[in-house]
Amino acid sequence: MYSTLLSFTLIVLAGVAFRRLKPGGVDADTARNSINATVLNVFLPALCVKIFAETKLDIEALLVPITAALTIFALMALAHFVFKIIGKFKNLSMPEVGALIICAAFGNTTYLGLPVITELYGQSAQKYVLYYDLMTATPILWLIGTQVAARYGGLSVKNSASKKQMLYSSLKSVLMLPPIHGVILGGIIQSAGITLPEPVFKAFSLLGSLVVPLMIFSLGLAITVPKVSHVYCAAISGGIKVIISPLLAYFVAKKLGLVGVALNACAIEGAMPTMVLSLLIAARFNLDVTLSAFMIVSTTACSLFTLPVIERLLN
Repeated sequence: MYSTLLSFTLIVLAGVAFRRLKPGGVDADTARNSINATVLNVFLPALCVKIFAETKLDIEALLVPITAALTIFALMALAHFVFKIIGKFKNLSMPEVGALIICAAFGNTTYLGLPVITELYGQSAQKYVLYYDLMTATPILWLIGTQVAARYGGLSVKNSASKKQMLYSSLKSVLMLPPIHGVILGGIIQSAGITLPEPVFKAFSLLGSLVVPLMIFSLGLAITVPKVSHVYCAAISGGIKVIISPLLAYFVAKKLGLVGVALNACAIEGAMPTMVLSLLIAARFNLDVTLSAFMIVSTTACSLFTLPVIERLLN
């Protein structure tokens, strides 16, 4: 595990160095946006097709998403409760609380979860990442998380027509995600018993193999160290994310009957640091962007120490 994380850290540092040095005059944010767009629209959908085309769906395809959903909802409720109490004694703004809740509940389950779980348990375990993230965390983020963010950012709507429009827009965002299309296509191929020609399957495999290094490099491009107030609140939110979240995911998964790699994968996914996408959510819904950026950096750094501990406990 330490060797794996060290390799990932070196790739992240390469991204950080690129951000500072700007080789070829390329701006880091421009490079990151281009990489993310390519991964989202080409490489990740190809990986989804490849995985689901050769994966027969079983009870784990239901239990892992249930685990993810229960874990995320519990984390949101816990963070809301904790910061509501803290807000009675400390001057916390609504945008700050909203950012802390989103950052505590949603982890970097694809960008970091996929490479970590692939290295720990092999390519056959990649399906658990897609069950946890694409089939659960991503829809919850866009359907529920955005509603929470809008409320704390002061953008919540009053009338039912506007609420329906916002919900429709969120649902459309989920359904238009190319990786979701990849999951559906792969599922159709598997259900129909279609065997892809070797060159086609190889092409999907090669495209999918680019996801992991590009995701990690992109993470390095995104890292900055902002100055932030209420560091103690960020520490509490971070503790919920990297300590309570994996414990909660583990016990929920175990209660549901998951065992072996599926159980461990749920715990590892729960241990992922704050998702990079929280920065976009914060900017879009008027939450505290600086606090969100700090949460991404701090929890990612902490995860280099907490992930090996959790992996050791699982073993």
